[in-house]
Amino acid sequence: MNMDIADISNELVYRTYLINKDRIWEKLSDLSIIEYVALHRISEVGQKEDRTYFKDLSDSMKITERQVSKLTGELRDRGLILWSYEGDGSRGTYITITDAGQMLLEKNEKLLRDYFVRVIDRFGAGNVSELLQLMKQLEEIMETEFSNGG
Repeated sequence: MNMDIADISNELVYRTYLINKDRIWEKLSDLSIIEYVALHRISEVGQKEDRTYFKDLSDSMKITERQVSKLTGELRDRGLILWSYEGDGSRGTYITITDAGQMLLEKNEKLLRDYFVRVIDRFGAGNVSELLQLMKQLEEIMETEFSNGG
């Protein structure tokens, strides 16, 4: 494969687009990709620490606290999470998942698990593991380059 940097970067963007397209998520009709990730993070942290702070969710999802506020506000309005305040609110806002949110998350996790069992079976567990490691390395390098001025 003899590609120049422009071709490689365009191919990387295109492949990322195809993987992230909403085709998979159409099966998860009640949640968008970002809603699923947010609920999963909130649930995961909540199992360890009882609560997830806006700042922690912002950091783990690599989105601004303003975006977290908008996203979680929509999830709260749907009854999937609760907002609470530490003390008088000056120490931070935290989020907990409701029973309805946990049930919806578990339903969607099962759909995803069933889908990815078939995908991994065809692609190979070793290939998926290697791909995930490479994607993580690439994301870390891209994040560093972006932080250094893009």
